[in-house]
Amino acid sequence: MKGDAVRHLLMVSCRTVVVFTLLTGVAYPALITGMAAALFPRQAGGSLIGPDDRPVGSAWLGQPFHSARYFWSRPSATTPEYNAASSSASQWGPTSPALDSAVRVRIATLRASGVTGPIPVDLVTGSGSGLDPDISPAAASIQIARVARARRVDSAAVGSLVVRQIQARTWGILGEPRINVLALNLALDRLTQ
Repeated sequence: MKGDAVRHLLMVSCRTVVVFTLLTGVAYPALITGMAAALFPRQAGGSLIGPDDRPVGSAWLGQPFHSARYFWSRPSATTPEYNAASSSASQWGPTSPALDSAVRVRIATLRASGVTGPIPVDLVTGSGSGLDPDISPAAASIQIARVARARRVDSAAVGSLVVRQIQARTWGILGEPRINVLALNLALDRLTQ
């Protein structure tokens, strides 16, 4: 009798595990994924952007831009840079000699490109994820002259484009005004074609 009770409890336990695995591991995720795809198709598809419906990247992931013809992104701490498979920060503290050295190199690169005046911190330090797709309006503004010079266009036209790309705080209260670098560079390509 005792063996039958143990077998019965074991079978009930196994059925419970199978049922809840199917419910919480298959049915619920499938339902939520389906709802997300129906209600937010662009976001569920990765928020892909690009010219003429040819995706070149996601609005949520930063990309490297090194040419003087483009606005530069925030530095990435991943290896290789902007590697979404290894999202990470550098873990360097404010007193870290490695952080100081990296910032000095980035400042020297910006100065060599013709940037003068104060440099916004987001152009010389990496984000927490290492994949930040946005820069501050100030970080874009100090790059206008370099980009306009490299593309041989009026800096006022490039500056106007930057202003049009500024995204306000989310719901008017969360975060800071920002500019998506990929979207800005795609708009820049359309402007100068």
